[in-house]
Amino acid sequence: MTWTREQEIIALYLYCRIPFNKANNSNKEIQDMAELLGRSTNSVKMKIGNFGSFDPELKRRGIVGLNGTSQLDEAIWEEYYGHWDKLAFDAQALLAQYRGQTIEQVAEIDFATLPIGEERELAVRCRINQTFFRKAVLSSYTNQCCITGMQEPQLLEAAHIVSWAEDEANRTNPQNGLCMNALMHTAYDRLLLSVTPDYTICVSQQLLESEKRNDRHIDLFRKVVGQKIIKPNRFLPDPDFLAQQYEKYQRAN
Repeated sequence: MTWTREQEIIALYLYCRIPFNKANNSNKEIQDMAELLGRSTNSVKMKIGNFGSFDPELKRRGIVGLNGTSQLDEAIWEEYYGHWDKLAFDAQALLAQYRGQTIEQVAEIDFATLPIGEERELAVRCRINQTFFRKAVLSSYTNQCCITGMQEPQLLEAAHIVSWAEDEANRTNPQNGLCMNALMHTAYDRLLLSVTPDYTICVSQQLLESEKRNDRHIDLFRKVVGQKIIKPNRFLPDPDFLAQQYEKYQRAN
């Protein structure tokens, strides 16, 4: 059965949401999506593999997707790669159609928290983009803190490299994200920790020379100074974004 354009958009959305090495027949998200689209689990898994064939980060790491990609696969990839706001919203709108629900229901947005009138759609888009960003960043790091290696998803956050307020165009861009545990994220946002454009971890001397020298939390920072971050398997952080944040870190320290 031929894949439709709508199904391919949803499949690309799923590609961004799950770790590439978890794209197998036993993956619950793949199983659920296959049932929704009326396709086999193996068909959805293979479509994700097809999209992997175009991913520049997988190619960089010597990982290849499946052969036999279609013209539609390539067209969908070219249309949406780098246009993450559009992918997130279009995919959620299509999922709402398939499920016979509203987009707010599919995106699990509490109606009571939404404004009314013209601001409502903007609020919905914002929530959808935030959810996409978090899932895409965490999945690209296979749910692992890039600083410490912590692997508990409930304690991990998607940190913006260039803040949400400073760069509207890249708010949803996974290459403007780092997967961090909450402590490292707070330190990063407060310019006590940074990552250089060559992915080296820096920690403020102010923090390292804290009077609380026996604080176990400070020891965590001391251990990572000068190390490289754990790189994602896709959506490698953009060095230009890292340079912007690192410059702010240098000025603050």
